[in-house]
Amino acid sequence: MSGRFRTECRRIIFQSTRWDEKAFDVILILAILLSVALVMWESVPSIAPQTRQLLYILEWIITGLFTAEYILRLYVSDKPARYSRSFFGVVDLLAILPTYIDLLIPGAHYLMLLRVLRVLRIFRVLKLAKYIGEANTLMRAMRSSARKIAVFIFAVLILVLILGSLMYLIEGAEYGFTSIPKSVYWAIVTLTTVGYGDISPQTPLGQFVASIIMIIGYGIIAVPTAIVTAEMTHPATPSSDSDPICPACGWESHDHDATYCKVCGDKLPTPASSTEVR
Repeated sequence: MSGRFRTECRRIIFQSTRWDEKAFDVILILAILLSVALVMWESVPSIAPQTRQLLYILEWIITGLFTAEYILRLYVSDKPARYSRSFFGVVDLLAILPTYIDLLIPGAHYLMLLRVLRVLRIFRVLKLAKYIGEANTLMRAMRSSARKIAVFIFAVLILVLILGSLMYLIEGAEYGFTSIPKSVYWAIVTLTTVGYGDISPQTPLGQFVASIIMIIGYGIIAVPTAIVTAEMTHPATPSSDSDPICPACGWESHDHDATYCKVCGDKLPTPASSTEVR
């Protein structure tokens, strides 16, 4: 009986094909969104004491729900210790830990900074990632374009160093460009089209160079988006040739013949079982 219960719980928690599995995901997503909304609402200083008390009760109900879910995930996992150290395992723990810490350590006036721990409950929103299938496509595109983006960022850094040094020579300390680091800061702000306005060129040549930098900035902003979009539009690898995906933590980069997840240690589904579930 215990083995069957564990198998059924594992199926409902880590799969998302049957109606009960989808219902579990939907309930959990709604609970996550509600908890994040409560954290944001609780930070408003003007809410009435009665409302704050209601929010406190709702917070503990949601914390109890997430605590039960975390314990259940450890129970049904093949290797609980490794799952607890995986990314989503840590996120699950961060989703419940601050509430208990806030209970054990009262927020006295000299310990007021400890209330910052309550903000960690916002980490619950990260739990949404493993319930959104499209997130895998985005993460795959980000990993594939990581080197191209790194080269692009390196090129931008060289560019702002050159432009910042040039503006330091053109404008000088008289107009606020007191050092090369501060001039590089101005170049970054201008190139990214943020434009704080705390430093601005005053000479005609400096204004001309600044105009060129602004125009370049519009083109530079679009480059990372184009790189990631190009990777996302690549045709997906057929499912028969794809690497197994861990149902517990969602990690995809496994060997074709892998049996256990390299991140959380959970057992990976076989191609036959994956086809059968679908």
